Amino acid sequence: MRKLQHTLSVLFFFAIVCTKGQSIEKLQLAIDSIVSNAIEEEAFPGCVIYASKGDSVFLLKSYGFHTYDSSRRVAVNDIYDIASITKVVGGTLAMMKLYEDGHYDLDDEIRDYINKIGRKVGKVTFREALAHQGGLYPWIPYYSEVKRKSGKWKNNTVTNELDEDYGYPISDSLYLHSDFYDKIKQMIRKSDVSDVKKYRYSGLFFYLIPELVHSLTDTLYKDYLNVHFYDKLGAETLTFNPLKKYDLSQIVPTEIDTFFRMHPIHGKVHDEGAIMMKGISGNAGLFSNATDLGKVFRMFLNNGKYDTLQILSPQTIRLFTTSQYPNNENRRGLGFDKPLLEYDSIRSSVAKDASFESYGHTGYTGTLAWADPDSELVFIFLTNRVYPDRTHRALYQLNVRPTIHQLLSDYLNTEISVYTDPVGNTK
Repeated sequence: MRKLQHTLSVLFFFAIVCTKGQSIEKLQLAIDSIVSNAIEEEAFPGCVIYASKGDSVFLLKSYGFHTYDSSRRVAVNDIYDIASITKVVGGTLAMMKLYEDGHYDLDDEIRDYINKIGRKVGKVTFREALAHQGGLYPWIPYYSEVKRKSGKWKNNTVTNELDEDYGYPISDSLYLHSDFYDKIKQMIRKSDVSDVKKYRYSGLFFYLIPELVHSLTDTLYKDYLNVHFYDKLGAETLTFNPLKKYDLSQIVPTEIDTFFRMHPIHGKVHDEGAIMMKGISGNAGLFSNATDLGKVFRMFLNNGKYDTLQILSPQTIRLFTTSQYPNNENRRGLGFDKPLLEYDSIRSSVAKDASFESYGHTGYTGTLAWADPDSELVFIFLTNRVYPDRTHRALYQLNVRPTIHQLLSDYLNTEISVYTDPVGNTK
């Protein structure tokens, strides 16, 4: 009850402030209160919050520490594991470009493009898979297939020694076999597919996107994303396997793994499926700081344009961010999440006032990225709520993200038309 009372008191305070025409400083004060309470309740050790309207970034602030030992403060340019936001700014981005360039039709079946995927999975269309409408199984614990009952590693899975065939380190003492993707694909092929076409969230298709990109363009998935998107946006920290580019100290730890890797997850992808794909998938795997992730969503809001570059067409963005099956109780766009069809304060990750035109995605690590064409608001929330372990769920119980999102929405809905960016420039 104390937690709920705190949230309500902050919102009540902010409502009074709004009637007087509140400033950016008062907005920050309200957000500071919410975040401070969340850190005290161990919802997360720290976070970065980014908000922009149009081309103006009016809020960029870091809070707390990398971990609860308070040894390193969070900085605004720190890099977080963005988890399933990868589905939007990785897998879906690639699918948008492939679609725009005429490589596939949304109502084509997966089996026409992906070899050896089986009849059940293969009959699902791209539209159904991207909108989570194809009946695909939600999740497969690929890591559980690497060990025998005796405790020994199965052949061609992982080993404790680095060699020619086991070259990718998934931890300090475990190395992945170079052909493990074949096993992932086999497990997807054998997975259950529901005959009832209704909303069922599944990441399985997103594991296949790197293969699809390579087969259609003869370009590696990560290179395809860099060339067509990240390089053009100047989004340098938006990357897979960040330790190849950045010092460990700039990357925020994610979790202390006690069931598979048996090691602190720091600088390597947290998602157990993505790590079994050498850190690169359409489902998870990307890391970013808040500013670079914000660039992608500002490009979305600007109808595919960033600065002078037209990166995607307005038509493609409109298509992919529109709900595909709203009459079948499915709110999802193509890869993008959308607000609940009927608002529920317990289940919603975004503000009550988020328009149904808005879109984005959440990440299991506690992250959120959301854009609203109606208000031109981009909201980025980066954190590591799974530290030290994934049992920490106070982020959801305290409604941290939707409450902050609502404060930002209220701020933009006031008559104040002057915004101040983090370095004090009025825009």
